[in-house]
Amino acid sequence: MNTLDSRRYYPTALALYITYFVLGIAATIMGQYKQSFAALWGAEKLADGSYDVSSVVAVIAAIGLGRLIAFPVAGPLSDRLGRRLSGLIGCGLYAIFFLGITFAPNLYVGYVLAVISGMANSFLDTSITPSCMEIFKEKGTIANIFTKLSISIAQFLLPFAISFVAMENLPFNTIFLATAVIIIVDGIFLCFLPFPPFERVVKSADKPKEKMHFTAPAIILICLGFTTSTTFMLWMNCNQELGRLYGLADPSKIQSFYSVGIVLALFVSAALLKRKVEPAKILVAYPTVAFLTLAVIYFVQKPAMCLAGGFLLGFFAAGGVLQLVTAVANEMFPKNRGVITSIVMISSSLANYIVISVAGVLTRVGGANGPRLVVLFNMAVTLLGIVLALYLNVCQKRERAAKAEPTT
Repeated sequence: MNTLDSRRYYPTALALYITYFVLGIAATIMGQYKQSFAALWGAEKLADGSYDVSSVVAVIAAIGLGRLIAFPVAGPLSDRLGRRLSGLIGCGLYAIFFLGITFAPNLYVGYVLAVISGMANSFLDTSITPSCMEIFKEKGTIANIFTKLSISIAQFLLPFAISFVAMENLPFNTIFLATAVIIIVDGIFLCFLPFPPFERVVKSADKPKEKMHFTAPAIILICLGFTTSTTFMLWMNCNQELGRLYGLADPSKIQSFYSVGIVLALFVSAALLKRKVEPAKILVAYPTVAFLTLAVIYFVQKPAMCLAGGFLLGFFAAGGVLQLVTAVANEMFPKNRGVITSIVMISSSLANYIVISVAGVLTRVGGANGPRLVVLFNMAVTLLGIVLALYLNVCQKRERAAKAEPTT
């Protein structure tokens, strides 16, 4: 597909990026409204007058469970029936989530809707990542990193939207309903916009099914889906409480610093890839800086560190690292892009469900010091990711050396 042919798919790419804008809101908005949902679902009041949000954290963790449930289905469906169908299912499920969550009468209904949100995430991932690789071809890795830009713009604007809703004394479900309208309209456009051709996976009785061969680098990339997700997910779920613990007057500012860091990282990462910097080296460098940032945040208990840490973790933890992992994995399996995207994202979903659940336990056990325990836990998992990325570099060097050896 030449450049002129690919341009007809640019409106499709824009519509797909808009779905990730909605995904960015879905990923963080419940964390911003923990107190509102805790009050809605009858949570117990604490001594300081705030509500116990542990039940809301459990509901947020259910998003990861939803992703785990859907990915085994979403990937093969995308490869066999097309990216459009996978994307439309994701849009429909997100519409259900945004319309339903603010009317959920209790946390059990909220839990089910959070699972639906996670399922929507899965179907969009298995539509958008392969579509970007197929629309932009040679620049597919860079295009996939920029899906994170859509998420970042949403997460940057969200605190301002929340402030506007509060100042105008609008009900807190205003943003949820507005986002539902956006995803419904975008889904209608996706019904009619053209999608690029792809290598459809079909079952044949005569031809044996080609098996995916998982090398050591492929397995490491799948594991990196877990560790890279953990770093930014844990930060997103503890930064507000950590800001209050460190005496920050307005912890919501952390989210804006975080989003600015992500946006800058995306452009820097794209420039590095254009200069032919190996993705594996980026997967070592970025988590290393993220680990050092978490260490400084843990030991230097100052309000300014939350803002600086938000920016640095946005840059080095959330600035397209997971998308880079997914894109590299897609290049390894060009005929099974939907499936390998599912596998990497299942790993990411395990992080979402497991580490957020652990964070909820640490928050309860640690009391006022709970957010610092979450940071310490984050450091441990991030360090594991650095070790894995270093081993990935070693494996790739060995593969290049083996290919360079003359055959006899």
